[in-house]
Amino acid sequence: MKNLITSIIVSIASGFVGAYLYDSYNAKNSESIDSYNLPTQVVNYDTSKGHYLSPPSSLSVAEDDFVLAANNSRSSVVFIKTLNEREYRRGGWLDWFFEGGASQQQIGGGSGVIYSQDGYIITNNHVIDEADVIEVIYGKRTYRATLIGTDPSSDLAVIKVEAEGLPSIARGTSEDVKIGEWVLAIGNPFNLNSTVTAGIVSAKGRNINLLRDKFPIESFIQTDAAINPGNSGGALVNRKGELIGINTAILSKTGSYAGYGFAVPVDIVSKVVKDLIEYGEVQKAFFGADFHDLNSEIAASLNIASLDGVLLTRVQNEGAADKAGLDEGDIVIRIDNEVVESSTRIEELIANSYPGDKMVVTVKRGNKEITKSVELTNIEGTTTLIKRDIYMSEELGVEFEMVPKVERDLMGIESGIKVAKIHKGAFSQLDIPVGFVITHLNGTLISDSKELSKILDKIRGRVIIEGISKGGRRVYYPYYFR
Repeated sequence: MKNLITSIIVSIASGFVGAYLYDSYNAKNSESIDSYNLPTQVVNYDTSKGHYLSPPSSLSVAEDDFVLAANNSRSSVVFIKTLNEREYRRGGWLDWFFEGGASQQQIGGGSGVIYSQDGYIITNNHVIDEADVIEVIYGKRTYRATLIGTDPSSDLAVIKVEAEGLPSIARGTSEDVKIGEWVLAIGNPFNLNSTVTAGIVSAKGRNINLLRDKFPIESFIQTDAAINPGNSGGALVNRKGELIGINTAILSKTGSYAGYGFAVPVDIVSKVVKDLIEYGEVQKAFFGADFHDLNSEIAASLNIASLDGVLLTRVQNEGAADKAGLDEGDIVIRIDNEVVESSTRIEELIANSYPGDKMVVTVKRGNKEITKSVELTNIEGTTTLIKRDIYMSEELGVEFEMVPKVERDLMGIESGIKVAKIHKGAFSQLDIPVGFVITHLNGTLISDSKELSKILDKIRGRVIIEGISKGGRRVYYPYYFR
């Protein structure tokens, strides 16, 4: 009996000791957890399923940022549908001038970003280029859009729909974008509306020789977020959902995503959009010189020890750099006290400037450092704001534009009239492409758009149209007008 009582007492005592030791262990372990600032309390834990119904509120994960970014920006990205209707000839081209031909329709699409609540929308120039009809599909509504302006040099365009209270996107700044930070690409790839993909910023200031313009602005943000056909004109946003770029291109051998996407930085976008809305034309600033990144081969040929800075390779006669006293062979090392290491960075600084703005430029010339003040000019070589000089010929169905001075100097021509846009009409039968610069008719110099239109409308017999192609080649088009 005594042994039984002793056993019971020992068991009870052991239980108390065990409970005490268990509580002491948990208290110590709890202190250890607290010392790492981790949650000590389980929240929303489903014991039957063995997992959290939602993560502890004190935990912050990247996925939460992605959800926030997507929620803040998806409603600001729209689908853009375009319709192109073109006439074409079915017989001998000499017989078809001034006569109607057959027509066919081409339907295209892309993305756009709502810039303001009253209906201004950003997209890529190549999305709406030569479109006869532009439609914006937002939710269940379809709007007919008006083209406000384009800027082929940055591949941007602004369109407008008649609507109020649209969810305009919040804008960040591309200056604050860091290589390695998470970003989202939002658009309509393959007509899949409001698709969101994630990636990181892979590089900044990337020049890929994409834009076929005489004065391209290429300082792309590179990302590995998946971008495919249809994403063009869509938004690249940071983890706050703020716009940091407009998705423009992919680098691919197949035409589909291969790991490399490129976006126009939002700082350039903001200036282009502001100018197109306010002036109908981007107020481009010109430095009056070409830039080239230094490398070992160039440095050796010029007997330069350092690879720091950017080389001036061509200084335009009577241009801004020339007037400031800069020369070919000068090496730009600082602009406004910012050290510059690439030509794309200089071009980005110029792209964010206006004619008449001044830059303090420090160059290395031989063993000396020289500082000059460069007053940027417009495309005509002056510092005033400009508007495009476009003449619309209703009779021919074509828009002509006078070629400005900077372009004429680059092409080495005295005068020229550019084919700005082709509508339905007689001119479309000539197969002269948009961007072609007409310099002569039958050897006679042409310097007035209105006069050119009158001549083409009335001329009969054999005519040779001479000019400069978009690729810079001199081209002759022979015709026989009846």
